[in-house]
Amino acid sequence: MIVMENIIIALITGGLALVGVIITNIASNSKIEQQIVTAQAVTDTKIEQLTDEVRKHNTFGDRITKLEVKVDALEKGARE
Repeated sequence: MIVMENIIIALITGGLALVGVIITNIASNSKIEQQIVTAQAVTDTKIEQLTDEVRKHNTFGDRITKLEVKVDALEKGARE
């Protein structure tokens, strides 16, 4: 009888410990998921900002090319 009671107590204790670990893991995973979502949002925002800067830079290059063509034309006109 005592052996059976000890086995039942051990099973109950182990089961409760397992439930505690599962609850802790679920809570921890939830927190980590939220941190990942936040980090991803920050990364997306930074990528959008960098994309805008690259676009501005690319249009700057186009404008410089157009200015070079105009300067060449003006220099040719001044020589003539």
